[in-house]
Amino acid sequence: MSTILVIDDGQVLSEKVRDAVGEIGFLLHRESSAATAIDHLARHGYDLAIVNLESSKIDAIDLVGKLRQAYPPLRLLAVASKASSHFVLTAISNRLCDLVLTPLSTEELRSAIVTAVDDCRLTEMKVLSAHQHWIQLRVPCDLSTVPILQKYLTLLQDDLPEETREGIAYAFREMLNNAIEHGGKHDPTSCVEVLFTRTQHAIIVWIKDPGEGFDIDHLSHAAVGNPEHDPFRHVMVRDEQGLRAGGFGILLTHQLVDELVYNERRNELMFVKYI
Repeated sequence: MSTILVIDDGQVLSEKVRDAVGEIGFLLHRESSAATAIDHLARHGYDLAIVNLESSKIDAIDLVGKLRQAYPPLRLLAVASKASSHFVLTAISNRLCDLVLTPLSTEELRSAIVTAVDDCRLTEMKVLSAHQHWIQLRVPCDLSTVPILQKYLTLLQDDLPEETREGIAYAFREMLNNAIEHGGKHDPTSCVEVLFTRTQHAIIVWIKDPGEGFDIDHLSHAAVGNPEHDPFRHVMVRDEQGLRAGGFGILLTHQLVDELVYNERRNELMFVKYI
């Protein structure tokens, strides 16, 4: 049975968590101060700790850092009403499984909690830099890491037009999926290196996978390799190879960003979106 520690100076969050997961067998405990939370966690251990970043009586940012340092494998989830850059960078630097923004439905909260408990691999990520304009990571080759990283990087660009944010998010997701799936072979003991940097006039993303690269002229599982007379042939190839649905990533990324370049082996790529 999974156990959850809620750290908040009020009872509203713990009540919402109880409503979300109480009926599916999660045990819940609340602490209202950082000191008692750390002490309680040391004595009992928990599968997941949920921290209210906006608790008025708790230095939640400092607490998250202390929890991550003391308990590296601990799954952490934070809750806030806004995605300030400070909150998002805290989530990245401390390898949080998610930053949940309120208000949200009971179903959305339940999904975030269950995903954090069952599928979070971000605790194994290595953070080399978590500056707002320079984020550098080593990410385990597990597709479950992609949606949250995409979410974090999108939240950091909330000053850009929605169409631009969505285009960058799609390109990032597809290129990271490809790196994990084809370069990393879904091996969570291997890592993909990611660099996300923003200059005054551009966003630049660099991704390097641990694989041997590929030949663009022999990419039968991707739409970019389809013959003109059979534009969906890759769908059948992917089905035969047991690959996830898709294969449009490279083709669409070329259309969504301003530049997409690979190294000679094609196990490293960089794309640029001018802003």
